[in-house]
Amino acid sequence: MTAAEDVPRLPERPAQSHKGDYGRVLLIGGARGMAGAIALAGMATLRAGAGLVTLAVPDPCLETVAGFEPAYMTVPVPADANGRMDAAARPVLEQLTPRATVLACGPGLGRSASLTGLVRWLYESVAQPMVVDADALNGLATHADGVTRPGGLRVLTPHPGEFRRLVGAPDLPRDRLAERAVGVAAEHQIVIVLKGNRTLVTDGRRTVRNATGNPGMATGGSGDVLTGVIAALLGQGLAPWEAARLGVYLHGSAGDFAARQLTQHGMIARDLIRFLPEALRGVTP
Repeated sequence: MTAAEDVPRLPERPAQSHKGDYGRVLLIGGARGMAGAIALAGMATLRAGAGLVTLAVPDPCLETVAGFEPAYMTVPVPADANGRMDAAARPVLEQLTPRATVLACGPGLGRSASLTGLVRWLYESVAQPMVVDADALNGLATHADGVTRPGGLRVLTPHPGEFRRLVGAPDLPRDRLAERAVGVAAEHQIVIVLKGNRTLVTDGRRTVRNATGNPGMATGGSGDVLTGVIAALLGQGLAPWEAARLGVYLHGSAGDFAARQLTQHGMIARDLIRFLPEALRGVTP
């Protein structure tokens, strides 16, 4: 297991600090039938230390998302007939994004032509750091140049299938995934978190493989939790490389605590959030 001293640490919080000092994180996602994904990301963002968390979700699923957690805020955006965000969501997001210090996009988002446009606009236009996951990655993958014009600091968190779609190489062998990820990160000056056994984190200059985590984390929603953790760390002032590296470590460590208490077979994604405080003990004062 990766030793805690080998990963970035969070600083002690000054006595006079307030919630605004630890990030105003805006998460964009959710759809009818996939409300849990964005809720998990929001709960993880809070549990990993973000000061203020807002979830922008389609109007039809707002009450469901809000019901998971009273400590985050929810904002409704226009939806299509299938309960997904549509093009009319952009003016609402244009009002929300300037207030955020960090964004995350993708959990439970769904896929449509309108969403592809929204994702590309966010990726290319928003100046704040952003975590891009799940269907936001699939939206970028619909364009051959999808990752080439980031508007600011970006952390992309694909699993191997999503990464192959992003780079337009559906047959890319598993033993070449890491090499390609390093090249893409270097070319576009982004951070890539290639999820899986011994998750790879690279910014093109530095590359590490994480050693925490276990097969019990191979369950729906686990990636949404990781998105929230990395977004929270960005909100607390870590640079993208440090936030991604520490976020992956904490995510896996929480999974290891959960497995010891609940067994690998009995874990679910929400258990990762439950055990995040235990993981944080090793990297906080």
